[in-house]
This record gives sequence, structure tokens and C-alpha cells, in this order.
Amino acid sequence: MKMDCRIGLVQMESIVGDTERNFKRIIRLAEAAQKQEISLLCFPECALDGYSPQYASEMGDTLESPWISQLRECSQDLGITLLVGLVERGKDQKKPYISHVILSPEKELAVYRKAHLGRSELDYFTSGDRFPIFSAHGTTFAVGICWDWHFPEMAAIYSLKGAEVLFAPHASPIVAGDRKEIWLRYLGARAYDNSVYLGACNLIGSNGKAKEFSGGALVIGPKGDLINQSHISEEGILATTLVADRINLIRRTDRTSMRDSFFLADRRKELYQELIELDIKDQLKG
Repeated sequence: MKMDCRIGLVQMESIVGDTERNFKRIIRLAEAAQKQEISLLCFPECALDGYSPQYASEMGDTLESPWISQLRECSQDLGITLLVGLVERGKDQKKPYISHVILSPEKELAVYRKAHLGRSELDYFTSGDRFPIFSAHGTTFAVGICWDWHFPEMAAIYSLKGAEVLFAPHASPIVAGDRKEIWLRYLGARAYDNSVYLGACNLIGSNGKAKEFSGGALVIGPKGDLINQSHISEEGILATTLVADRINLIRRTDRTSMRDSFFLADRRKELYQELIELDIKDQLKG
């Protein structure tokens, strides 16, 4: 990291299909983030359109839509990088993507498309097939959406590509359980194993289609430690300054302490071919 970076993680209510309402909330929260001197502001999964797989065919826009154009203008005007979740209509796909658009001042629009769809999403969405990284405000970062983070290979790929911060936007309903408790079972490992900062956030409140979301936001350090977390049960921003020196020390080639190990630097990739060849289906019982 070239310098310390102040990030914001949003928990917000998003109503399915009411894009105008959701858009206005995104703008209001972005304006609040600027006052907090936040550089990277991450919104939850499908924040722009609302999250409901069953209604996906009725929602969404292309990346050329007026909503995205206005969000680009907002990013430019405020000097903030916005990471906004949406239902994205592809030009050739019958089913939309679950996407996160990355809008940075003076940069071209970029996008991440959810690669690992949950079982309840497979019939309604198209899977993404790329793991891009992005840079803004002196920081290199990447996005994985909700279910993505149950697959440790993804975090390793991002870190090996140079990502210093991983964002984990979610749309996890109340019935799935307490977010902090569940996230800390595995997100800490994603950060620790790959020597990255990790920030997670979630939708909160109703989606207007009889589903309630539990909210939640937290930040984990590159040694798996909980740095910050949200203590509010309403819409808002969790702001945290990520210290550059901490991750830069770990990633130095001349590090001497085991305490500061960058584990991926010592991996033996020539031994891992089995990881690709083995299939869990051979272990599953009918």
C-alpha cells in the first residue's frame, strides 16, 4: 500500500425493484462518506436493485444504464471510489449476473461478477468467470460476493495478484444466523492465510418481498485480528483507516521474523496439482 487508506463498509436497506429509492440512499451514504474522509466505500450485494433470486428476471440494467452513469458522476464529484452491488444484465446472457461495479474518479468503469453462486441462485443468475483486481487511492483491492468467500482458493489468487484489501459484500438474511459469529469462523482465515485486510458488509432490513436481512459490518487485519465492527442495528457506515505499514512489513522480501511471515511467499505450488484434479463428488454419498 502506498499510503494509509480509509475505507467505509455500508449496511443498508434495499428494496427489490425500487432502483430509484435504492439509488438515492446510495448517493446519500456516499455524501456522508466524503465527510468522513473515506476513499473506498463498499455497498452490500445487490444494493442498487435489491436481492431476491426469484425476481431477478424482472430487475437489473446493463453497465451503460443511466443509474450507473449517475453513480460515476457521484464518484467523480465526491472523489470517492464506490463499490456498488447490482443485478447486471449482460448482452448475451439470458440470466443476469450478480455484480459489483467499481467506480473511481478519473478511471474507467470496472466490474466483478460473482463466480460462486449459492444453490438458491443457480437457476436465476449467470456465474462470473474472472478474478480481477483493482487499484485506487494507492491501494490494490479485490471483491468477492457473499458465497464466494467460502472458497479459499479465491482469496489466495487475489493475494498472489497483489490485492492488499479484500471486500466481502453480502446479502445474508436473518434466518442465516448472526453475521459476526458466522463471518469470524472463516473470514479471519481468509485474511490471515493471505496477509490481506478484509472488510465485510451486509444488507439490513426488508427487501420488500418478505425477506429480512441482518446487517453487519466488520474489518479484519492481515493477521486475522478483528480491527473494527458495527454496533448499530440500522443503516450506516463503518469507517476504518487501514495502516499501510502493517501490510507492507509483511510483504517485504527481507522480512526476518516468523511473526511477519507472508505465507504465500513460501508455498510449493508444484505440489498442488491434486487440488485441481480431485473432485468432492467422489466422496459424497447418494
